[in-house]
Amino acid sequence: MKILWFRRDLRVEDNPLLSVEGVVLPIFVFDADILQTLDLSDRRVSFIFDSVMKLKRKLKSMGLDLAVFFAKPKEVFSYLSQFSPTEVVASGDYDSYAVQRDMEVSQILPFRYIYDTYIFEPEEILKSDGTPYVVFSAFYNKAKEIFAAKHLQEHHRGENYMFQFNCDKLYHLSESNLFLMQLVIESFGFRRVSYEIEPLDALLDELPKKLNGYEHDRDFVSLDATSHLSVHLRFGTLGIRELLRFLIMCMKEGIETEAFFRQLVFRDFYAYLLYHFPYLEWENFRYPFKGIEDEKRYRGFCEARTGVPLVDAGVRELIATGKMHNRVRMVCASFFTKDLLLPWQWGEKFFAKHLFDYDAASNILSWQWSSGTGVDPQPYFRIFNPYLQAKKFDSDALYIKRWIKELENFDVKDINNEDFLLQTNIKGYPRPLVEHKKASMEAKNYFDECLKS
Repeated sequence: MKILWFRRDLRVEDNPLLSVEGVVLPIFVFDADILQTLDLSDRRVSFIFDSVMKLKRKLKSMGLDLAVFFAKPKEVFSYLSQFSPTEVVASGDYDSYAVQRDMEVSQILPFRYIYDTYIFEPEEILKSDGTPYVVFSAFYNKAKEIFAAKHLQEHHRGENYMFQFNCDKLYHLSESNLFLMQLVIESFGFRRVSYEIEPLDALLDELPKKLNGYEHDRDFVSLDATSHLSVHLRFGTLGIRELLRFLIMCMKEGIETEAFFRQLVFRDFYAYLLYHFPYLEWENFRYPFKGIEDEKRYRGFCEARTGVPLVDAGVRELIATGKMHNRVRMVCASFFTKDLLLPWQWGEKFFAKHLFDYDAASNILSWQWSSGTGVDPQPYFRIFNPYLQAKKFDSDALYIKRWIKELENFDVKDINNEDFLLQTNIKGYPRPLVEHKKASMEAKNYFDECLKS
């Protein structure tokens, strides 16, 4: 018997796990180590649970099933070892927790990685001297050079059969004690929470209409110009190869796909960097910038009370929905690390707590890019002006007014005017925490002093 461990691949279509032949036991583990760090109303848990149950129904229609566990992974595989499985098969992941978790499992049972989450394998794109690329443009050029039919290959179900196992209950394992519980989200202590995730079929239907204007339109926060596919890619309800084949089909119809493909390769690049430089998860790649630990400023940011409309609108959207437009993410991260001079690790953890599409590699490396400390970063002396960013990418303040009701009756010219906001009492809304020009100068001085030390 082979254990098929579903993780970031919650689908049956084009899933290499299901190409494994022989007697199999598909499983999913609600990881107790991860769940204990989350709020009991975390909307992501509801989405994952619903996706797992949908996967279970699809597997049953194929003559298979899904055993669902709530436990620490090593307890699950210690328990399953009594059934003498020949191997555990799962798709790889690159953050430090995942690497340590899989190492522990491999010490219990034979463990085999398959590559499914990203386009390229982490050792597939290297410089001529065998070292990893640290500049995206060079990585991207090499990626386009080696991109081939194998990266589009569709995986079909192999000749496999279900191992006899009771899959009707939730298996709760704790310190070697087994409890069979009702298979509902409440059984592991979480509350069902409503969430808004667009159906995958509808998103794919809309994608061709967005691709031609994607390169220009995607930065404008009031336009619905992004794909909204990040959550589906994060949890594998959409496979990367299926999406690539979809893009090939669009390209054959004369639709521009290069800008969107570039973003998918950027996603690979960040995962690749975390694989090759695992310390990036907590340390700077370059420069000794640590930030200043200021709890008051941090609370102002997390409570969307910085007094900077675009930043506060982004944080309010994030807390309310788990989503934030990518342009707004960059503005918020720049403001956090440059205007407020807070440690990027603090901001990364805040985003990790709330982002529906949270991906460790993408989030960590994006924060390092914004802070100027990462691989191929934004220059540390480049500081986004959040007011100019709002004027350019939310020119009618539609996004800001949607999330900051205190400003909905104000003129756009006032909303994006720092002097007006600094001098005006607005009912229910604070004045800016910092003055951007002054904060920018302080940040540059701080960075210069760090470089001298």
